[in-house]
Amino acid sequence: MAASRTVTGLAEIKALAGTDLGRTDWLEITQDRVNTFADATDDHQWIHTDQERAATGPFGGTIAHGYLTLSLVIPLFNQLLAIEGTSMSLNYGLDKVRFPRPVKVGAKICLHGVVESVEEVAGNGVEMRLAFTVEIEGSDKPACAAQAVYRHYA
Repeated sequence: MAASRTVTGLAEIKALAGTDLGRTDWLEITQDRVNTFADATDDHQWIHTDQERAATGPFGGTIAHGYLTLSLVIPLFNQLLAIEGTSMSLNYGLDKVRFPRPVKVGAKICLHGVVESVEEVAGNGVEMRLAFTVEIEGSDKPACAAQAVYRHYA
């Protein structure tokens, strides 16, 4: 899916400060996705991969890894914002991440993004701080809340 908003160049990125970017489409978390993530990270804990055992566990079924949920911020964010007219953009890191509620396999998630601030940085660039919330369909608590930091250079 194409981004719902496109900006070009540093001036338009700066103008996003304080902007609510909205929400993405819903994405279903499948057992195949969880198993693939488990293989990629060597994290095969039974609450993620053993459907039979997890059915009698604390969540009533398998759940996504927290880091899988966090990693899905990247493709979901691409639905909210496309940035053009820069020479380089990079993920500078995260300042805070929390996983208030696990995502059960079969649940649907979406991303809500808010541009908290945009500040100039050395090297003819800007640093954008975003508040991301990964929401679970039908839940009053999010799966993940994170503050992400991106840098973009002219």
